[in-house]
Amino acid sequence: MERPTRFEHTRFLGDKRTQLVYDLDTWEDEAVIDEIVAAEVGLCFGPDTLDEARNRGYTPAVPGRSRRHRKPRA
Repeated sequence: MERPTRFEHTRFLGDKRTQLVYDLDTWEDEAVIDEIVAAEVGLCFGPDTLDEARNRGYTPAVPGRSRRHRKPRA
């Protein structure tokens, strides 16, 4: 999958509404990533690691599973 322009230098993309993190190197469904970028609720992590995403309360996204969308706090 091609990375979105705004997140071209990051591997992990978080969704503020669902607290899920997506690995852009392995994620197949482009529609989900495009929707996150269009809604402007994406978040990148520094350092760009899964451990840092977990430290911030995010869990890895799994294809076929979903969570309720909540309003982002920030």
